[in-house]
Amino acid sequence: MRVVVTGATGNVGTSVLDALARDPAVDSIVGVARRLPDLTLPKTSWRAADVAVDALEPIFEGADCVIHLAWLIQPGRDLDVLEAVNVEGSARVFRAVAAAGVGSLVYASSVGAYSPGPKDRRVDESWPTEGIPSAYYARQKAEVERRLDLFELEAPEVRVVRLRPALIFKRGAASEIRRLFVGPLLPSLLVRPSLIPLVPDVDRLVFQAVHSSDVGEAYRLAATGDARGPFNIAAEPVLDPRRLGAVLGAKPVPFRGEVLRALADVSWRLHLQPTEPGWVDMARAVPVMDTARARRELGWEPTRGADEALLELLDGIREGAEFPTPPLARATGGPLRVKELVTGIGSRT
Repeated sequence: MRVVVTGATGNVGTSVLDALARDPAVDSIVGVARRLPDLTLPKTSWRAADVAVDALEPIFEGADCVIHLAWLIQPGRDLDVLEAVNVEGSARVFRAVAAAGVGSLVYASSVGAYSPGPKDRRVDESWPTEGIPSAYYARQKAEVERRLDLFELEAPEVRVVRLRPALIFKRGAASEIRRLFVGPLLPSLLVRPSLIPLVPDVDRLVFQAVHSSDVGEAYRLAATGDARGPFNIAAEPVLDPRRLGAVLGAKPVPFRGEVLRALADVSWRLHLQPTEPGWVDMARAVPVMDTARARRELGWEPTRGADEALLELLDGIREGAEFPTPPLARATGGPLRVKELVTGIGSRT
C-alpha cells in the first residue's frame, strides 16, 4: 500500500508517518511539505509542495490513500494567506485526489468545525459543523467540511474519512505549539505545575485533548481500513477547571469569560502573543465529543490520557523540546526567538 501524507512534518504529520511505518501493510509513504527536513524515516520519501500553488496530481498518482493534514495556524494576522492554504489548498487536494485516481482520502478536520454545543453531555458526529463565527480557524474548518461534502457527491468512487480530533499534544511538538499559540515572551522556566498556583474557573472553558501518537494511530486505521465518514478523536478525561486544578496541583478560581476574552484581545492587538481572541470563543463554545464511533468502527483506543498529554507538552515547553523537522525545530523561531519578535508575533507562518 502506498500512502501520501500532506503536512507530513508537523505535530500530527510526524506521528502519522511513524504509525504508518510500523504497519506491514504499508509499503511506501510519501511525505509532502513546503519545507523538507534533513531526516530519513522508514519507508518514507519526501516531496516538496505547497498545496496552495503546486501541482499535486503527479505526487498523488499511484497512491492508494492520501491523508490531508496540511494546514496553517499562522500568520493569524493575514487571513488571506490562511484562506489560500487552508480552504482553497484543501479543495485543490480533493480535486487532485480524484484526478489521480486515488481510492481513499482521509481529511484532518477538527472539533473546531462543530457548531456551539453542550459541555455537560457528549455529542456524536451528527452534530452540526457550522463552526464558531468569531474564530477564523473554526470558520475555515467548517468551510472545508462543506467543500468535502460537495467532493463526496462529485466523486463517489473515493472513500472519504474525516477525523475530528480534540487538542493534540506531544513533547516533540512543544517548540511549534509554543511558537504558534504562546509566542516568545513567556519564560520557559515558568512553565511548570509547581509555579502555577491558580487556574481560571471560566464558565464553559471545558475541553478535550489527545496525544499526537494516538492521533497518528487513528489516521493509520482510517487509511488502511474500509471505514467511511466522520470520527471524533479524543482521550479521557475531559479537562474542566476542577480536573485541570487536580492535574496541575492548582486551585480553580472563578474568572469571568468576558474578562479572559478581553485580555486575549488586548494582548493580541498589542502583538504580545499570537493567538487571536476567537480561540477563546471556540474553546468555550465547541461541544464535548463522544468517541464511541471511532472505538467501535475504527478499532481505535487511546493509549495515553488527556492529562498525560498536557503534562508532557508542558514539560516539553519548559525544556525546549523539539523534533528535527522545520515546523517542530527550535531554530525556526531563531536565536533567542528573535525571528518571532522582528517579524511581528502572529505575522508569519
